[in-house]
Amino acid sequence: MIHKYIKLFLCFACIGLSTLQFIDGLIGNGIMYLIIALIILFLFFKNEFLLLAFFQLRKQNLVGADKWLNRIKNPSTALVKKQQGYYNYLKGLITSQKNMNEAEKYFKTAISFGLNMDHDLAMAKLNLAGIAFTKRRKLEAQKLLQEAQRLDKNGMLTDQIKMMKNQMKRSHIPNQHFGSSRMGRR
Repeated sequence: MIHKYIKLFLCFACIGLSTLQFIDGLIGNGIMYLIIALIILFLFFKNEFLLLAFFQLRKQNLVGADKWLNRIKNPSTALVKKQQGYYNYLKGLITSQKNMNEAEKYFKTAISFGLNMDHDLAMAKLNLAGIAFTKRRKLEAQKLLQEAQRLDKNGMLTDQIKMMKNQMKRSHIPNQHFGSSRMGRR
């Protein structure tokens, strides 16, 4: 993986070479170097391993997504702030299948770094609400669920939010005495 500052240096070097090619009258070479500079600049803001991990996640291949994320050795130096948020978001989605405590840590870190899209932030808060609910922190879960509902402007998570609210309502109902009618008659 190429460090983020090396990518910037390569981008500026390509722009410089492009300028020299335009001055020399080699328009085709100048355009080619500008296109290369734009690709490098795109990869500065959108990390290639994060893009490949998102692609694997869309195919529901969690192992493949985790493999691409593990290629990022030091996320704090290799990624810009928003990319670190998405790195932790993806790690949280992957580890939520195995370890809820670790997933909670990743989701909280992702929210602290920030996510560009509201529905990603809503999904992270929805997952945190589910984790808080399983740990019997119902007030925190309700707060996170309300924030997720507020952030879900396109209605992509309405079914999941409704399902979570129904589960929370059922947990507030006092336990029925299962089989108590038989036990009381004895």
